[in-house]
Amino acid sequence: MHLDLTPDAVLKQLGYAVSEQTLSQLAQIYEKSPGLEKFLPHLPAFIDALAVEKGYVSMSNSKPYLKIKCDVDSGADNLSAFEALVQKWATKYKLQLDKVNDHTYYITGVA
Repeated sequence: MHLDLTPDAVLKQLGYAVSEQTLSQLAQIYEKSPGLEKFLPHLPAFIDALAVEKGYVSMSNSKPYLKIKCDVDSGADNLSAFEALVQKWATKYKLQLDKVNDHTYYITGVA
């Protein structure tokens, strides 16, 4: 199944309200992340897979990229599973990632 996600749909998938500000921020992300549109049809499945490990995708407030982040679960070892999941998806969909810290990445493009 192939999904064509409009900017409004992408924002809704990420949990944002659709507004001029969020649409503008998303447009900047598209501009700075070459090839991102190739990955967008897979975004809903990626979001669902990350949620199992307390991970999520959001728009960065400091840089014009989508951010993949994981919340630490002190009752479980979700960080190693999160890291493995991110690497699996990055390899499969040719995501270009910039590692910000131990459990945060920017998607800087798609090859």
